[in-house]
Amino acid sequence: MLNALLASAVIGSVMMASCNQPGVQSQSLSPQLLNMNRSTDTATFGSGCFWCTEAVFQELEGVLKVTSGYSGGHVANPTYEQVCSKTTGHAEVTQIVFDPSVISFDELLEVFWKTHDPTTPNRQGNDVGPQYRSAVFYHNAEQRKKAEQYKEELDKSGAFTAPIVTEITAFKNFYAAEEEHQNFYANNPNYGYCAYVIKPKLDKFEKVFKNKLRKTNPGQ
Repeated sequence: MLNALLASAVIGSVMMASCNQPGVQSQSLSPQLLNMNRSTDTATFGSGCFWCTEAVFQELEGVLKVTSGYSGGHVANPTYEQVCSKTTGHAEVTQIVFDPSVISFDELLEVFWKTHDPTTPNRQGNDVGPQYRSAVFYHNAEQRKKAEQYKEELDKSGAFTAPIVTEITAFKNFYAAEEEHQNFYANNPNYGYCAYVIKPKLDKFEKVFKNKLRKTNPGQ
């Protein structure tokens, strides 16, 4: 899997606007995707605006639920406005519940590193601040090992022209974002940021990962 990543081009994530704009009321993901009888695992990634990363990971077969939220900081139950103030220590993240028999953590790491720029400290395009930092919040020792090895080999490969600055740190907290930030792209495809930033990014993503896309829309 790593060799496949190193051999292919990294998807650029050029941002034409900022996601730090008012949202529109949205709906939560369909509960039909979750089957309590199946074995699941959890991954938590920060890779810029969670509207973008949520939309990407929702398209993967084996991903059961994606929740936008805040992680890595010291303020309990922060609001979006507090996180945007850059004083909470939190990053905007997506927490991903997945079926490891269908999609592996390694494959999620591949998607993570291919769909954002991990070389820009505290920044993704026009979104600037510590809340937009690149981060893997590992849930166990195996996730830590895989993430650190992947980062090291990716750096050595020269896939990026600058060093990877992705933070790899132990998961310690997660607070779901406000309802208006959940399932944002699916519910607001014509919103400016969605149309001009997320849609082009998804189009590139779908071409590269077409063999990993889910067969049904997660919002259905």
